[in-house]
Amino acid sequence: MSRDTPAVLAELTSRLHTERDALRAFVTLLETEQQALLGGQPEQLLKLAGDKTQAVHELNKLANARNVGTEPSGMETWLQTHAAGSLPLWREIQQLATHSRQLNHINGELIQSKLRHNQQALTVLHLAARSASGLYGPDGQTNLPTSGRSLGSG
Repeated sequence: MSRDTPAVLAELTSRLHTERDALRAFVTLLETEQQALLGGQPEQLLKLAGDKTQAVHELNKLANARNVGTEPSGMETWLQTHAAGSLPLWREIQQLATHSRQLNHINGELIQSKLRHNQQALTVLHLAARSASGLYGPDGQTNLPTSGRSLGSG
């Protein structure tokens, strides 16, 4: 954004508002995902994953459109020079982006924890199934290993 005409500044402000609103929606989506992970509602996670992917693509498009002609790291400097009134909006965008990264990291850790737990449970079930094989004889009667004593004998 090399020109600071009123139209260019209005367009930038509009883009920043759109980006901020999209980030707010993304944070809400991440919070919903976290509640599903904590509340044991795995059926919601597949839909949320699709929604997250779509939201990330939209956020990338918005960031790329905003950055045309301006380096992202130089946005605050550019705004200070050309559109100081948009600085609070820019800072809110930065805070929302940081918060969304933190939430996404936490959600990733929760997913990894659940995956480990599920893998452990599957391993236990697999081992139990293997050790239980052969408990029934060819006649269909249980063939449990015994210690040689009958139950109730002392």
